[in-house]
Amino acid sequence: DEGRVYSIICPQQGTSSPLLGSMNVEVTVTGNRGWADETSKELAADMSVVGKIWFSPSAHDRKFVKLFKEHFNKHNLPFPSDKDHAIVIKTYNPEIPGEPIFPLTKGSSTDFPIPDFARHDHIAWSLGHLGVRIGSIDPTGNDKVDEFNQLVLDIFNIASGNMLKDGNVLTWNVWFTAPELVDKDEWQNHANKWRDSIDVDNCSPDGPGTIARHYDGTPFKPLEELLMEELPRILAYIEKHGI
Repeated sequence: DEGRVYSIICPQQGTSSPLLGSMNVEVTVTGNRGWADETSKELAADMSVVGKIWFSPSAHDRKFVKLFKEHFNKHNLPFPSDKDHAIVIKTYNPEIPGEPIFPLTKGSSTDFPIPDFARHDHIAWSLGHLGVRIGSIDPTGNDKVDEFNQLVLDIFNIASGNMLKDGNVLTWNVWFTAPELVDKDEWQNHANKWRDSIDVDNCSPDGPGTIARHYDGTPFKPLEELLMEELPRILAYIEKHGI
């Protein structure tokens, strides 16, 4: 009953490539600290995160994914077949280059107008916001693997509107429910469920999520001409590395 923020759970999503199939993405929290005042509804937190991308189970049946996975396994190289072996993307405080810790602060973001479908004033106890600058891939030290990981990330960004493009700033509004006393066993079970959920059935524990939308509410769809870039890049990688 001290107002402590025990954990912050960030988004899990998915996107699909015409040739590589479904990919999972998660903004994984690596650390957090914070508090909330029940009387004034003030709140603040510091946190650090990394982006993670890996192939969903259904993608393992795709021709190119099978080819890459067999080659990487044959040469004992890491392959992003699940969350434990995901491609890791570094992130930073948008205002402080190189600083991995960034704040969650009270109130709505002023970086962009908030569309009506993303407002929850009628049910939220309080509101905060955060922003994080996307960095580069955390290198593995193997050029072949690092080049493959960059290829997968580039294809992911084509399909997702540059969500994890180096230098991009992601901004969220975070709508809070009222604080509750923590049942540590329940909290641990809940955290474990979310931690593993996207590998269970490729969706969150609450069921299918919402689709990505533009400000006016129309669904986001990548341009067809961008999707056509996939095949030549995949074939160029295969030829370069003799796969």
